[in-house]
Amino acid sequence: MLAAGGGLAAAGALAACGSNTGRGGGGSGPAISQWYHQYGEPGTQQAVQRYAAAYKKAQVTVQWRPGDYDRQTAAALLTDSGPDVFEVNGPLLDQIQGGQVEDLTAEIEPVKDDFHQAVLAPKIWQGKVWGIPQVVDMQMLFYRKSLLREAGVEPPQSLDELVDAAGKLSTKKTKGLFLGNDGGVGVLSGTPLHAAGLSLINEEGKVGFDDPAAARTFAKIRQLYADKSLLLGAPTDWSDPAAFIQGLTAMQWSGLWALPAVKKALGDDFGVLPFPKDGAGGKPAVPVGAYGSAVSARSRRKKEAKAFAKWLWVERSDFQQDFALSYGFHIPARISLAKKAGQLQKGVAAEAVRFVTEYGHAEPLLWNSADRTVYQDALSRIIKDGANPESELKSVVRKVNAELQRAKKKTAK
Repeated sequence: MLAAGGGLAAAGALAACGSNTGRGGGGSGPAISQWYHQYGEPGTQQAVQRYAAAYKKAQVTVQWRPGDYDRQTAAALLTDSGPDVFEVNGPLLDQIQGGQVEDLTAEIEPVKDDFHQAVLAPKIWQGKVWGIPQVVDMQMLFYRKSLLREAGVEPPQSLDELVDAAGKLSTKKTKGLFLGNDGGVGVLSGTPLHAAGLSLINEEGKVGFDDPAAARTFAKIRQLYADKSLLLGAPTDWSDPAAFIQGLTAMQWSGLWALPAVKKALGDDFGVLPFPKDGAGGKPAVPVGAYGSAVSARSRRKKEAKAFAKWLWVERSDFQQDFALSYGFHIPARISLAKKAGQLQKGVAAEAVRFVTEYGHAEPLLWNSADRTVYQDALSRIIKDGANPESELKSVVRKVNAELQRAKKKTAK
């Protein structure tokens, strides 16, 4: 799934980790290993094996990694037996500062400006590119046209309107809004901040939500929970559109990957929106994320691994478009490919692409796992327990500031 600002709709049943289910490439050159996390879309594994087999300059073996992929990769990068080429999810500052990934600036340079900058930015550190985005995933608000019409509710254009609409749309059978079974704690991340004109980390590399507007925005999210307008305890979570399709909720926050299933079930009886703006300085917000292809610094075949990564994610635009749109529903990471994709040229899909272009934001490179944990813990206390937003966020600001100082000191060394 899209994690904060990053991720794909992923993972079915878990299997034993580490089994090599790939096929060797069609080349006669050196052996290269390539790792992917376990995608949930049927056909993806066979597709990446096919791409590897088409490469003639090396024997590329694909490993499909079920389970906790990020933890597996972090451990493997510390050894000489890890992957040569691998997927990385979201920001990768720890790997960069730890000297675990190779500089890919030269490989991406010919088409650097063609990548969507919102997903490329978290792969850039000190002017160098350390990962090549593979696809763009995005989240958006689905709403049921007929249910809004029956309730006399217009599609919400502001957070205040969203709170009001969710209340009016809640009945004995249907809740107004679904943000996940935890009330939005896990999925919202920095999206409400961007809607209020703020951010997790600003362009100066400082905390971007040390502002009273942040507390006001999260108080409104708390109101949704307190008003009992949110669907909780659905059979599946926010990434799956089942609750929306089954009429358990009139509005649901989900991702572009859900579009084909929603369209098949509801026809034209739905629309989509970005997260509504909040306050005079706000604007609509759309979180985006992208798995990227990186090369291990401990690879014995760095030159060959970098050449393969360039071939697959820079040169083979046909494979890039196939990967994005033939197995699930995603936006190609390169702007020129998104513009050529017929599936993205009309209707709701075209709206989604426009949302990404106009309002897209990704988790910043400096936002790390420690920041994410303290931030989400605070959101949980605000949304579910009714804790004071101002005091909770002040505590988060202090802790994130400490993490930013730690990152700067590490860079200085």
